Amino acid sequence: MRYVCDAPDGATWFRFETEVEAEAEAALMRHAVDKYYRRHEGAARETYRAPKTAASFEQAIGLKDHIAKAMPLFLTLRASDGEGLATAMLPPGGRNQVNFRIVIVGPENADPYEAHEPAIQALAQHFNIELPREACYPYA
Repeated sequence: MRYVCDAPDGATWFRFETEVEAEAEAALMRHAVDKYYRRHEGAARETYRAPKTAASFEQAIGLKDHIAKAMPLFLTLRASDGEGLATAMLPPGGRNQVNFRIVIVGPENADPYEAHEPAIQALAQHFNIELPREACYPYA
């Protein structure tokens, strides 16, 4: 996982970047973020085009960077003791995109806003993006 930003009360936002980390997040938080991670990673992989001049053994050199830029950001909010507090899916690069559904959920898809709204606002400030409950919590 990669550090993203600090949040109030000693919590921290991290980005998970591998399928294994997505599976661990899904198990910890008891939801299906790994399914969405795999789906978006596969879609990003399908859009990769190697340079036409690249030798056959060089075809995948830019693939990892392409996937990281093309797929949504998958983030986890952790307490100082490592407890999972929330999971977020933001648009690629953390930039608003038309028709992209931002999702932020707590354990078992519970509403994270009541207990962690200041931490969600810290994430919003970090990416300079609005993350209102009514737009980001899909089960409201």
